[in-house]
Amino acid sequence: MEKLKLELEELVHDLNISESISALNKRFNGRLALSTAFGQEGQVLTDIVFKNDHPVKVFTIDTGRLFQETYEVYNKTVARYNKKINVYFPDRDDVETLLMEKGPNSFYESIDNRKECCFIRKLKPLRRALFGVDVWISGLRGGQSAFRKGISRFEWDDRFKVIKYHPLINWTDQDVKDYLSDNRVPYNRLHDLGYASIGCAPCTRAVAPGESERAGRWWWETSKKECGLHSA
Repeated sequence: MEKLKLELEELVHDLNISESISALNKRFNGRLALSTAFGQEGQVLTDIVFKNDHPVKVFTIDTGRLFQETYEVYNKTVARYNKKINVYFPDRDDVETLLMEKGPNSFYESIDNRKECCFIRKLKPLRRALFGVDVWISGLRGGQSAFRKGISRFEWDDRFKVIKYHPLINWTDQDVKDYLSDNRVPYNRLHDLGYASIGCAPCTRAVAPGESERAGRWWWETSKKECGLHSA
């Protein structure tokens, strides 16, 4: 993988994000996909993909427990670009079994329970979303957490057997906000209320001044603040 990472870094060297996506599309015969949860970073990348008509599959995972504000920006995004966003849901039987056996809020009771919920609602649908994909584009930034600070622009995800491309890895939070403002991109209004990172409604709160961007996710835990999508 190190040889391939060097090859890909050389491929996108001195290219902007849109040009890099074009080069990767050519290199991997269009087998690229962008995941978005309609947060700020996802909106930046969705704007770049849709505005430039890149043949990239854009998808989202609807866990069934999202904020109404997330659905609002989802709706505005589809209306703005008139483009299709692929939606993946959890398996019905998995969710029904989880709720019958452990109730609707089992994720508060232990880290294992929380990871089980994330696995059912996020990771299993993600596997379907990435089927046939060679390059998974994500909106991770190094400044979001200590864990993400060590992530490279290109990585190999052995779980899903895909190359992960993080075009915003060196962007700051202000870079993201400036892009959204300059390009008048729809964004989740919860960001204006202190929600730096937005996931499922029961598992997300606003962050206080001085807290890390991921502090509002699973705030009752002291783990890496990851659901498993971006960590082995």
